[in-house]
Amino acid sequence: MKGFLGLDVGAVSTNLAVLDIDLEVVFHRYVRTGGRPISSVRSIMQIAGEGCGGLDIIACGTTGSGRRLAAALVGADVVKNEITAHATGALHYFPAARTIIEIGGQDSKVIVVRDGMVSDFAMNTICAAGTGTFLDYQAGRMGMTIDEFADLAAQADESVTISGRCAVFAETDIIEKQQRGADRGAVARGLCEALARNFLTGVAAGRPIDPPIVFQGGVASNKAVRRAFMRRLGCEVLVPRFHDVMGAIGVAMIAARQREPEGPSKFRGFRVHPGELSTRGFECDGCSNLCEIVEIFDRDTLLSRWGSRCGKWDLG
Repeated sequence: MKGFLGLDVGAVSTNLAVLDIDLEVVFHRYVRTGGRPISSVRSIMQIAGEGCGGLDIIACGTTGSGRRLAAALVGADVVKNEITAHATGALHYFPAARTIIEIGGQDSKVIVVRDGMVSDFAMNTICAAGTGTFLDYQAGRMGMTIDEFADLAAQADESVTISGRCAVFAETDIIEKQQRGADRGAVARGLCEALARNFLTGVAAGRPIDPPIVFQGGVASNKAVRRAFMRRLGCEVLVPRFHDVMGAIGVAMIAARQREPEGPSKFRGFRVHPGELSTRGFECDGCSNLCEIVEIFDRDTLLSRWGSRCGKWDLG
């Protein structure tokens, strides 16, 4: 059997999806990056190899903030940004979608779609208040896992108003509400509503949020956040079955479409390069941009290099 592989490497999670020749998902996995992208890629590829190692991968794509590093590690045929990957995945399952909301661990995005094409987008990569990491941290503070936190928020009959514009202010607000005796469920639901409110007034400000609306990313599994969006938008918010790995699915589909039918894939196999991999860097002083160049080596052999705005140093 032949198939396509997509890998989405972010600061918080590393996601993988394997599709068959009909673009059906046959395997997917989500693991924590943990600040060690090379290790997380090795780990998830080993898991995928054990799960579907008999599949012949004929095209591979990478996306996410670590997409170039991942491409060098696994041998990618296609390297795409997150906006394109997430839009491709969402539109495959919901061709009529006009708005895509994606909230992950590190950042959040709104993608505006018209006639099946991305017409506008915006991202929040500055403050954690509108991301999954913020909810993760607050769940830990309250002595719960993120799943327990989400269940508690979804079951709460009421909520308290939490300032969601800033992670620091939000935490101060939470502590004050708890000291006043606020119910934990109301606090959890208030946090979820603050995240949705912050997204719509910040990331999505000035952009049309028209239905059909697709909600994806790890936070889409939180029913309280989804309900908060629906209450504010006054319409249904669709959550794909594979919402947590949609970037990986999307880039696998792009790799499938762009591959050369008769050409070999660059994919190296599920066993990530066994050599001693390391990353190095330097600052280019060729112009006033002073670009930070990143290199990945197998011992002394250069595998890939990227980071220059002009492309002077880029490889792969």
